[in-house]
Amino acid sequence: MPRSPQLAAALDVLATLRAAGHQAYLAGGCVRDLLLGRVPADYDVATSATPDQVLHLFPRTFAVGAHFGVVLVVSKLLNSSEQLAPPQVAEVEQVEVATFRSDGLYSDGRHPDQVRYTLSPAEDVQRRDFTINGLLLDPLTGDTRLDESLTNPQQLIALVEDHVNGLADLNAGIIRAIGQPARRFEEDQLRLLRAVRFAARFGFEIDPATFAAIRQLAPRIHAVSRERVRDELTKMLTEGRARRAFELLHSTGLLAEVLPEIARMVGVAQPPQYHPEGDVFTHTLLLLNQLEPGCSATLAWGALLHDVGKPPTFRVAPDRIRFDGHVEVGLAIAAEILRRFRFSNDDTRQILALVEHHMRFADTPRMRASTLKRFLRLERFDEHLALHRMDCLAAHGNLDNWTFVRDQLAALPAEAVRPCPLLTGRELIAAGYRPGPAFRPMLHAAEDAQLEGAITTPEEALALLRAHFGPPPTTT
Repeated sequence: MPRSPQLAAALDVLATLRAAGHQAYLAGGCVRDLLLGRVPADYDVATSATPDQVLHLFPRTFAVGAHFGVVLVVSKLLNSSEQLAPPQVAEVEQVEVATFRSDGLYSDGRHPDQVRYTLSPAEDVQRRDFTINGLLLDPLTGDTRLDESLTNPQQLIALVEDHVNGLADLNAGIIRAIGQPARRFEEDQLRLLRAVRFAARFGFEIDPATFAAIRQLAPRIHAVSRERVRDELTKMLTEGRARRAFELLHSTGLLAEVLPEIARMVGVAQPPQYHPEGDVFTHTLLLLNQLEPGCSATLAWGALLHDVGKPPTFRVAPDRIRFDGHVEVGLAIAAEILRRFRFSNDDTRQILALVEHHMRFADTPRMRASTLKRFLRLERFDEHLALHRMDCLAAHGNLDNWTFVRDQLAALPAEAVRPCPLLTGRELIAAGYRPGPAFRPMLHAAEDAQLEGAITTPEEALALLRAHFGPPPTTT
């Protein structure tokens, strides 16, 4: 396995701790991922060294959670002459080092009220969330080394210390809470969502006792900050197993707690001539199933929310089931969800744009040239195109409108879709028009004609405006 800079930094930290007489292991998700043949996003270290000892051993550290035994060590692979300010930390290799500990009560449902340091790695792993995340790996002893020659994850088993039967659960594909599931979830209620995400990401099943505890404690998720819930949901949507994640959210009762607007889609029938796949929730799941790993968060949330206005607008008309005004209603609901989860303004604009415009593709073959060009120049139009394709494939399967728009987008040069304006407010003032609210419709009309190909010069644009809006007022 090629040694990444992150792995090299972690091994450097481990070697330094060991040389100082401390126990030290790779711990948590990186061990799990290595055993699954995946490339870890980062490498964490668990050690018998106290935070003060860690701070003393390494010249560049940040006590990001020293009260809980966590210190961030900046790799000494950096040039020793570099000066490091806190904003630069994310740009260098860094290793989270946690002291072996036993936690007390979690009054706030996230952090222990007090911690007790220990020299026992077996005691330390008992406080972790799931058995597959409670494995320790010792890469510095034994005959097998974690280096470039190690390509078979099975070889890693010789390096693993397993005090929680995590290897058995990893092999069986089971997400199981360490110890008493209810206690693990009460310590940090975000673990309720993490269990679902890990089960979806790895294609694992949730252990029955752990599943029962999630169902029982699902309402506790409201104790978690909305930002943490948002980030966990976004990971579910963008890791390539979104459908499975939302099926599990529904079956555990978590969906009704975190996204009741999506839970209301269940059982909402659709007209079979357009949606042979079934109800609105089934349709949404089929969209989520098409999201690629690493897709943008805005596309993923747009796919999730695009039909959120259907449940409140459902009605059975004489001819068929209808959802009159579901786009407008969906926009309002989506805006409230995005506000609730404190999305950034940029992400909110894009997700709402995806919801707002997802039905317009049906009109594109009949659009005027100017209307179509304005549609094609929507910000991040590739996401609109991707959402429409997924929407069609999750329903009737007809991609005619998608193909038409894709071909138009490819055929039209950028300057035809977004030409330089023939007129601005400055030219209108120079022509004698007084600045005011009338400028907006005048400039829009000029751009419309330009996009249609009816005019090509500023003189033609001014002549058009004089004909439609009258000549500029005379002054005395």
